[in-house]
Amino acid sequence: MPFGIESMMKKRRLISIFASASIFMPLQHGAAFAATATGNFNAQIIIQGECIVVTTNTLDFGTTGVLSSNIDETTSFQVQCTNSTPYSVGLDAGTGVGASTLLRRMTGGSDTIGYQMFSDPSRSVNWGNNVGVDTVAGLGTGSAQALTIYGRVVPQATPEPDTYIDTVTIEVTY
Repeated sequence: MPFGIESMMKKRRLISIFASASIFMPLQHGAAFAATATGNFNAQIIIQGECIVVTTNTLDFGTTGVLSSNIDETTSFQVQCTNSTPYSVGLDAGTGVGASTLLRRMTGGSDTIGYQMFSDPSRSVNWGNNVGVDTVAGLGTGSAQALTIYGRVVPQATPEPDTYIDTVTIEVTY
């Protein structure tokens, strides 16, 4: 054989021997493996019983003159309590001087106008803040629940023209 062909054949045999030998050789440092390891962890939250007042609206009796007959209006607000949490909603006496939960007072200047709030459409059940007596009870659903206030301005001596306001606090007991 010519010298060039013999040399090429020796090279091919050597390459073939080294390639076969590399199959049986341990991997060198830096060689990559594809492997997976797994583990688990927990996600946790603790829900406790809670209630919040979500929305409120003004109990607006509108514009009038002489207070010679009942003026009835309604408003609503929303309470949201955790699911299955029992609650009771009370309305305090407000900020009017001399007010009580039976007869609240809107103030304008130095005068007041008496009004009432009820928990029923017939305006026969006073809405106060004595839990279990004149409050409204409910059971939380986890979503906002609307409650309606039925208001009434009663006939009375009409004070001077002004804007009369009161601020009533909603008290949710749970």
